Amino acid sequence: MTKDMTSGKITPLLINFTIPLVLGNLFQLTYNAADSIIVGKFVGENALAAVGTANPLMTLAILFINGICLGAGILVSTAFGAGDTELVERQVSTTAIAGTVFSLAFSLLCILLANPLLRLLQVPAEILPIAVNYLRIVFAGLLFTFIYNFLAATLRALGDSKSALYFLMISAVLNIGGDLFFVEALGWGSEGCALSTVLSEGMCCLLCALYIRWKVPVLQLGRRWFVFDGKLLRKTVSYGWVSAMQQATVQLGKIAVQAIVNTMGVSAMAAFTAASRIDDFAYTPQQNIAHAMTTFMAQNEGAGKKDRVKDGYRCGMRIEVVYALGLMAVCLIFAEPIIRLFVTDPEVVDLGVRFLRTISLFYLMPAATNGIQGFFRGIGDLRITLISSILNMAGRVAAASVLVLLWKMAIEALPYSYAFGWVLMLAYELPAMLRHLRKNKM
Repeated sequence: MTKDMTSGKITPLLINFTIPLVLGNLFQLTYNAADSIIVGKFVGENALAAVGTANPLMTLAILFINGICLGAGILVSTAFGAGDTELVERQVSTTAIAGTVFSLAFSLLCILLANPLLRLLQVPAEILPIAVNYLRIVFAGLLFTFIYNFLAATLRALGDSKSALYFLMISAVLNIGGDLFFVEALGWGSEGCALSTVLSEGMCCLLCALYIRWKVPVLQLGRRWFVFDGKLLRKTVSYGWVSAMQQATVQLGKIAVQAIVNTMGVSAMAAFTAASRIDDFAYTPQQNIAHAMTTFMAQNEGAGKKDRVKDGYRCGMRIEVVYALGLMAVCLIFAEPIIRLFVTDPEVVDLGVRFLRTISLFYLMPAATNGIQGFFRGIGDLRITLISSILNMAGRVAAASVLVLLWKMAIEALPYSYAFGWVLMLAYELPAMLRHLRKNKM
């Protein structure tokens, strides 16, 4: 149930690997969006704004965990490409043990700090209790989040991007059904929405674990699941920490932007929540293409096939550009009916449409940045990806602060601030890419 990506035609390999990643994330985003749609329709604007303002903190915790899994996955891919099965096993078991302990401690810390963190974000008093309760329930399920992300990242590192998709599809259906049951039938509001998310994630990681137990021989470790290699952990932490910091940096930037949005009123907050959910649908496949490039390049880097690394980058960038152009057209043409899936208030709809149409004009820039980051992750140079992400978020927050807080611009200020961050990112990444290509004669 694994896939060796060190041989065969590159473009079909990347596309076949990317499609399940895209579908999986679309299902994940679907049940995240279902939370917003169901809360907005059946609970109200205040609850939708509360879920939206809590979402960046929730996503920060999840992305931090996912970053650790992504860093460990790069090492698994490299070892698998080199044919070192024993190293693959020790890498997996060490990450599983360390990640479980970390997730439990992190979960407790997040539950305790939910209230002060939301106050720091200037969440309006009328929605603060709703946001705190929602956030604490989601934080209680972070262990499930780690287990699933770890198992899915390991399968992807071994070339299998399809299996986790099936479990995520089941989880999405369960989450939407749970939302309707807890929110509409039982009237539990946003707390019911959060509970449904946690229960569906628990089911997802259970199914993934059972599948590995029965169908993936290389991960049927038995007692070797308890092998802990301290020396290997240090290397894993060095990769995982940089990757996690990159993910956390991106989300911290989003949190800072959310704090700025919170000064624009509840209507702008609700519109930003709806438009950001849609923007996630648009942006996530670009990241998935980059993740496919990372796995491909890490396996071939481990196998010592430099020419395939270079060719894989070029193929991946072509896929990124084609996707970004199609995406831009869809968002420009269908912005209003898409926004109306979330909200019906005319003011909120107008704000959301203006945000979505403006941000879509810049989608070629994240396509380029994601492709470059996928390359550097694949060859193990995570420093480039971290620094470029810091520049991106710093530029985004600085621009949003000036445009919104000083110049008092409307919601269009936010897409322009995103574009400014992407420009800074490319200004750093492109010269680094050219230097690497010249140095390695690629």
